[in-house]
Amino acid sequence: MPFEYPEDLKYLDTHEYVRLEGEIATIGITEFAVDQLGDIVFLELPEIGDAVSKEETFGTIESVKAVENLNSPVTGTVIERNEALIESPEQLAEDPYGEGWLLKVRVNQPGEIDDALSANEYSEQVGG
Repeated sequence: MPFEYPEDLKYLDTHEYVRLEGEIATIGITEFAVDQLGDIVFLELPEIGDAVSKEETFGTIESVKAVENLNSPVTGTVIERNEALIESPEQLAEDPYGEGWLLKVRVNQPGEIDDALSANEYSEQVGG
């Protein structure tokens, strides 16, 4: 079954996605990334109030196979983090684009995501 890449999101080639609503960006990782990682056992996210910078690491995600850095698609301030996922990171696999979001960030420059990949571009990059 092919993976889903919702059209209302923008994607990074490092497998993060961003949904921008006004000046609030919701950041998560794609279904493809979740599948590649396998069983997710640990998630490290920044604290509320922390600054994140575009294309810089904001946390890590650990599976039985690997530890991967999480990269921010935007620059801004963390206003919310998904505490439920920190407690139960395995739930990320159930709904990566809904309940499986990682961070909400108040962005400094919404135009920053203009160079991110569309759903089609990302899908082509990861081989559909």
